[in-house]
Amino acid sequence: MTSYKELGLVNTKEMFAKAVKGGYAIPAYNFNNMEQLQSIIQACVETKSPVILQVSKGARDYANLNLLRNMAKGASEYAKELGYEIPIVLHLDHGDSFETCKECIDNGFSSVMIDGSHFPYDENVALTKKVVEYAHAHDVTVEGELGVLAGIEDDVVAEHSTYTQPDEVIDFVSKTGVDSLAISIGTSHGANKFKPEQCTRNADGILIPPPLRFDILEEIETKLPGFPIVLHGSSSVPQKYVKMIIEFGGKLKDSVGIPEEQLRLASKSAVCKINIDSDGRLAMTAMIRKTLAENPGEFDPRKYLGPARAELKKMYMDKNINVLGSAGKA
Repeated sequence: MTSYKELGLVNTKEMFAKAVKGGYAIPAYNFNNMEQLQSIIQACVETKSPVILQVSKGARDYANLNLLRNMAKGASEYAKELGYEIPIVLHLDHGDSFETCKECIDNGFSSVMIDGSHFPYDENVALTKKVVEYAHAHDVTVEGELGVLAGIEDDVVAEHSTYTQPDEVIDFVSKTGVDSLAISIGTSHGANKFKPEQCTRNADGILIPPPLRFDILEEIETKLPGFPIVLHGSSSVPQKYVKMIIEFGGKLKDSVGIPEEQLRLASKSAVCKINIDSDGRLAMTAMIRKTLAENPGEFDPRKYLGPARAELKKMYMDKNINVLGSAGKA
């Protein structure tokens, strides 16, 4: 067994307490390869932001647990090399079973999410509690979920969203002992978060999604004052990347995300962790397509992954400074 402390990582406990008190959210950026990891660490060191390195079950299977563990250790050492030691969490996103969570805890993850939201309530409670008991024995923090987000993210697929019921949150948190709670207030997984009929169009024909249910968030905050809340499916799907992908041969129809001003408002509440995955995929894909289209004879991966990495870093820095408010909080 490898403890995350041996890798130079931290859990989310102190990080979340500071974020709730300070009115900002910790960026939880998903990564799948070295370039994404480099850009995340570079952006967070330069903006002096704490960060959660987030790994989905699909990414974990793609990368191999041993490699991920050593990549996380390398990320911690890389931050020091860049000149500023930021708090770094390695987090399992959407763990679907006790066994998956246990395996990650045993291999150096400092935080895990157990997503039992698709089970009946009592089964969700029992599964989440089992993970919490094992995780807390190893000083690892746990995120649970109430409510269901629509959309697709790796193995997580849901046709319809189900808003979190505020009346359930006190019972769920007290019975499970979770350290943070992911809720459903209108965010959604993937780049196509909403169907066109759910949206309105502005004068330029751009889809405007329905607003987040801040009334549900406020009711949950009232019932769980100061308790760390998490938003999944919170990519803003920047239209400049969507247009770039389409311009250079891609196909992305009706892609729309969560407006950044709504995410900024959420980050000033008890929402202390905001998950961003699709935006990183879009930025990387857009720059790779552009670079290869403009240089059709290029076959050196460094020559098209390098510009993609630079664009990712730029985007993550902007998120930390202007959306999440986490810059300067490390």
